[in-house]
Amino acid sequence: MKTSCAVMGYLRLGVSTPALRVADVAFNTGEILKVIDGLHEQGAQLAVFPELCLTGYTCGDLFYQDLLLERAAEALPRIAAHAAERNLAVVVGLPLRQGGFLFNCAAFLAEGRILGLVPKTYLPNTNEFYEERWFASAREALAKEVRVGEHQVPFGTDLLFRWKRHPDCLVGVEICEDLWSVQPPSCAQALAGATVLVNPSASPEILGKQDYRRALVQSQSARCLAAYAYASAGSGESSTDLVYAGHSLIAENGQVLAESERFCFESRWAVSDVDLLRLRQERLRNNAFSAQLPPGTWRVVEFDSGDPPLGVLLREVAARPFVPSGERERSARCREIFALQTTALATRLRHTGSRQVVIGISGGLDSTLALLVTAAAFDKLGMDRQGILALTLPGFGTTARTRGNAEKLAEILGVSLRVISIDAAVRGHFKDIGHDGETHDITFENAQARERTQILMNVANAVRGLVIGTGDLSELALGWCTYNADHMSMYGVNAGVPKTLVRHLVEWCAQSEFSGAAADILHDICATPVSPELLPPDAEGAIRQKTEEHLGPYLLHDFFLFQAVRMQFPPRRILFLAEQVFAEQFRRAELLEWLKTFYRRFFSQQFKRSCLPDGPKIGTLALSPRGDWRMPSDASAALWLAELEALEAENHIGPD
Repeated sequence: MKTSCAVMGYLRLGVSTPALRVADVAFNTGEILKVIDGLHEQGAQLAVFPELCLTGYTCGDLFYQDLLLERAAEALPRIAAHAAERNLAVVVGLPLRQGGFLFNCAAFLAEGRILGLVPKTYLPNTNEFYEERWFASAREALAKEVRVGEHQVPFGTDLLFRWKRHPDCLVGVEICEDLWSVQPPSCAQALAGATVLVNPSASPEILGKQDYRRALVQSQSARCLAAYAYASAGSGESSTDLVYAGHSLIAENGQVLAESERFCFESRWAVSDVDLLRLRQERLRNNAFSAQLPPGTWRVVEFDSGDPPLGVLLREVAARPFVPSGERERSARCREIFALQTTALATRLRHTGSRQVVIGISGGLDSTLALLVTAAAFDKLGMDRQGILALTLPGFGTTARTRGNAEKLAEILGVSLRVISIDAAVRGHFKDIGHDGETHDITFENAQARERTQILMNVANAVRGLVIGTGDLSELALGWCTYNADHMSMYGVNAGVPKTLVRHLVEWCAQSEFSGAAADILHDICATPVSPELLPPDAEGAIRQKTEEHLGPYLLHDFFLFQAVRMQFPPRRILFLAEQVFAEQFRRAELLEWLKTFYRRFFSQQFKRSCLPDGPKIGTLALSPRGDWRMPSDASAALWLAELEALEAENHIGPD
């Protein structure tokens, strides 16, 4: 089913550096019209052009020439009409007279009209800049309107522009140096509700300025919890003393979404879809943002622009939102996470005075990571690793591969190792409760998990140590743990690490922290299928019970977890995003089915998360009942499942 930008909560935003000739308004207007055509072909709904782009920023004393000013003002209706024919709203820069002053302005054009003019507040007047020679600050404006041709147009820095098709799209405008000031106008605009901040600029290029400019735009978009569109003047400006490179970019909440090529004489632009729904959700979650009141009063002007069908998003959607895609960034992230886990556990050991811990190791990813963290924590505290008592607790489903890896790793790491089979104890328990021991039901599985936890807890009492939990964030989200079994520990070091990241952490440990034979074992553990090993192996002794065949791919569930809990998106949006990134791996019907599984389990298993043991928060998403996530255990998933069922009906998707 086709959808549109507004329906999905996006705005397709473009920034451009058009080709330019200084003081040639006709040429500059023509290039702006050509760029509008190009942006229209890409489905843009709002386009931002540079500061003084109708005349050129470097006109100098030519700004005193009436002819130049008149031609610039006369170009606005033509641009507005052309943009309206292509369903775009545009922001262009020009010099404009009002009340005996000349102002450096940004014109907001939509629906074939000039909807507003915003003057520049902060005028640079040091070193290479002389703006106060020609222009007055917005503070000197004498009226709230200015006459352009036959029309009175709203004028001032108190203007905001609202997109009629989406109430969350409110646009604020500041100009170049405004952003570089101590208190940028965009801060007040954001507090007044602006989610899209645009900046027509003419920032010249010197060594290192590109990185500084990018950081400034990124940080302002993060501080304001907004999208920020920065369009800068290009190489057509005068090079008498300066070089202009046309560095235009779009950022959203601290992330650069798109960036134009620099040092080009031809017109260049960049386009991205900014996420209005995400920005709304981020602001709702941020009480420091909502606690601030916007200064002054604001005039809101409504505008319309096109809302084309939304096919492929013009922004990156990470298939693994918890895992950085670049190897260098991923390695740095793993190092930071490992340090967080290690320090957290070391702090708990120092506080309790514990010099011994007990940890159950299975040869799987989670228990391996927990063991590595524990070893590093002991090293950090200068404690003997022999104080780590690693227990392998083989049962009915334990395979030779996983048990062998667990025992070898414990030996190489120099921790204490004990092997305690649970077979006899569990069979005795089956007899006590009247279970035949042959029916492979939930009781058959959970009895093993609870017996293991009982042993771990009692051994910890005997050695006066702590039980280290091994369960990860993804398992907690899905409730893929046995209540009062692996669900419990005295400190859960993996509680903040999602499953898709656990594997990378273990691989990183093999490459960076543990070498030789230990690394070989870690690589093999990473290649082992995820399984609780609670059902007997197959005839060849291999793992028969594979978690993802029953539960669904952790790749999808971690994606759903991030979008549903961290971003607070509804099912329709999550399915749309999943189709953007997983279309070649999963059919739509499969995505819907696993998304329903996620919601059913996430809601029904909250009672397990309501009594979690302590564990360190790692990223921006955590499920601790004492921290980030508070949800009643009796909450119904009906609302969310109904939306998914409606999506199935819309597309006539039936069971496979």
